[in-house]
Amino acid sequence: MSEEQYPPLNPVLTGIRCRCPRCGEGPLFKGFLTITDKCSKCGLDYSFADTADGPAFFVMSIMGTLGMIGFMIFEFTAHPPIWVHMVFTFPLIVVACLGLLRPFKGWMACAQYKHKATEARF
Repeated sequence: MSEEQYPPLNPVLTGIRCRCPRCGEGPLFKGFLTITDKCSKCGLDYSFADTADGPAFFVMSIMGTLGMIGFMIFEFTAHPPIWVHMVFTFPLIVVACLGLLRPFKGWMACAQYKHKATEARF
């Protein structure tokens, strides 16, 4: 199929599912955060996908803010000992960051495809 024959896909939904931004079927990742070379279904070359540190920045900003709000509410209402935070609160924030990182990276890669983003040339 040519490029025009693929239906336009929503980059947010396709990226969160970690699927190919063109066909929506092939996997986008071959590891936890490693993008494959090309789609196994439609053959799209993923060399355009360079998300750099964008996903990590957004995930750290969002989870840092929400995590600290939750931490402070928990601290000021329950007054738990510090070991409770070390055993439960901080690992929960780390797990939430790791859980959001892959969908955010997929979303950004799919958005790059949809908007035909390329490296800046001066």
